[in-house]
This record gives sequence, C-alpha cells and structure tokens, in this order.
Amino acid sequence: MSQPTPEHEAGSRSDRPAEPEVGTDGEPDGATDGATDREALLDLREVMRRLRAECPWKSAQTHRSLARYLLEETHETLEVLDTAGRESGDGDDVDDAHLAEELGDLLLQVFFHASIAAERGAFDIDDVAAGLSAKMRRRNPHVFGGLPDPGGARAVDDAWQEIKAAEGPASELPPRLPGLLHAAKTLERRARAGQPVQTDPASDDLGDRLLALVAEANEAGTDPEQALRDAVRRVTG
Repeated sequence: MSQPTPEHEAGSRSDRPAEPEVGTDGEPDGATDGATDREALLDLREVMRRLRAECPWKSAQTHRSLARYLLEETHETLEVLDTAGRESGDGDDVDDAHLAEELGDLLLQVFFHASIAAERGAFDIDDVAAGLSAKMRRRNPHVFGGLPDPGGARAVDDAWQEIKAAEGPASELPPRLPGLLHAAKTLERRARAGQPVQTDPASDDLGDRLLALVAEANEAGTDPEQALRDAVRRVTG
C-alpha cells in the first residue's frame, strides 16, 4: 500500500496514544493502552473514541466523507489478493503481513463509521457485531441449529440463499458494482427466482456474448470478475 498522508490514515502515528508505562506487576498502566491480544478490539474502539474527540481531521469526518476511503481500502485489499497465486498459480502464496495490514485498514473504516453512528445514538460497534453474529447463526442452521449438513458447499450456499430470501425481499444490486459482477449477480438472482436468462454465445451483439460468458462462469462456479483480472495480469506480467 502506498504511504498514506495524515489525512488518509485515520490512525496515523502522530494520533496514536503514547506507549504505555509498565507497572510493577508487569502489566501496562492505564485502562486501554497496551491491550492484550484478547482486548485488541476493545482497545481499537477506545482509540477511535479518542481520535474522534481529540483529532480535528477525524472529528470532522462524516459517513459520506469516508466513503472514498472505504472504496480505496477495499481495492487495496483486493490488490493483495490478486497478487496471490502469481507464482504458484493456486492462491496460496498471499503476502500474509500485507494482507493483515490491509484488512486492518478495512477494519478501521468499520470502526470509524460505527464511532460516528454511536455519537448520534444510532448504533455502535457492539451492535454491528451482535447483528452480524445473529445473522451468521440464523443463516447457518447446519452449524448452530442442529440441522444436518445440506451436502457440500453448493448446497450450503443454496440453503443460505433460501433463508435470506425468507427474511425479506432482496435489496437492489448496487449500481456501482463492476459490470461482470453485476451481470453474475443478476443471472444468479434470476435463476433462483425461477426465471433463468437464456444467453446466446453466438450472438452478433458483444454484450450478449459477454453475458453468455458470465453465465458460463456461473455454471462453472467461477468468479468472472476475478477470472478477467487474472487474465489481465497474465498479459501485463
């Protein structure tokens, strides 16, 4: 990842709490400084609270102003994942240290938005985590509900989609999704609704042929967006 400017790095070095003093019992003094691994997430919540209270740039941010950083950090994480497998071809040679760093930057955005919401009494990071845990338990009854394994990864995904559909109407696909991903999700949704799209790989229209390739990728269980990025990387070296 390129070296961020202070405005970009919401947890820049100058904003971080000072290194903790170590007490006579060998434990760090202070409520949150020097948190153990088990307390790291609680420490991050306190770090964000202080940054919002004491840093002019952080306190000035809004959900909307942070949107660009969420997008940027997502793409930087994808860049790390895309480089995995360049040598071995199987995706196992990911740079773990770099991936951990980029995932941390993504996590920072989650905590940042939750901190802003908490200030206006809407929700906090505990609400975010609780909602996610409840969703995972609800949509994985073969793990948490005592039901048998539905029979493989594809069957698990089908069961997930059925539970999701029963919870309410599907949300609209984000218009900013990349074209291939948008096409893949659209075809998947139509197929689950019993309205499969008939594609024509021999069509004179380029868009129709691209849609047919996406349908082929879906059938093979391949992410067409990732497949195209991999192909471009092979061309560019």
